Amino acid sequence: MAERLVVISDTWGAKKGIWANSYLVYLQQYFNLTYLDSQRLAKLDLDTDSEETIHTAFFKGGIDTAVGELVKLQKGPCHYLAFGIGATIAWKAGLKGLPMKSLYAISPKRIHQFNNAPKTPTRLLFGDLDAELPTNDWFSEMHGIKEEIIESYGHRLYANDAVIKKVSKDLLSLVTHKIESKPKVNVTRIKKPLLVS
Repeated sequence: MAERLVVISDTWGAKKGIWANSYLVYLQQYFNLTYLDSQRLAKLDLDTDSEETIHTAFFKGGIDTAVGELVKLQKGPCHYLAFGIGATIAWKAGLKGLPMKSLYAISPKRIHQFNNAPKTPTRLLFGDLDAELPTNDWFSEMHGIKEEIIESYGHRLYANDAVIKKVSKDLLSLVTHKIESKPKVNVTRIKKPLLVS
């Protein structure tokens, strides 16, 4: 029986999430997949293209609503792959006791505001140009997580084909127990975040 994988969208959900299809097409061969739109989880019904307006709605109660919905929806432990605001939702749900086998969080928003991590194997992936990239001190305080920073990418690195392939191979290694993929992009640790998104 295939392992379960829950994929949680970024801020835009299905509205601007065509790139997510690349993950779903590849991963559905190996996982029992569930795709969740972060705006629907948060019960946001916004008719806007303003990213700032959407972020404000998420951070003024939408994230908490989404966390509550996620905890209600998902009863058994499974793997999670989440992007942007969806990664923040998954992280917070993990802290609230959502049963997780693993969390792969890519470019989570405002993750540096948390002072602890879910008690599950957790992997964070950021671009070094992401304004949301936490400091080295924050990473060192988050025991038990694995972080990767990819050079020359911003916040939406998850929509890039090379990153999609790398993440998909990493997730596949969870179920096949193979060695993780080596990215075809430069991976590095940097000393401080750049203020570019």
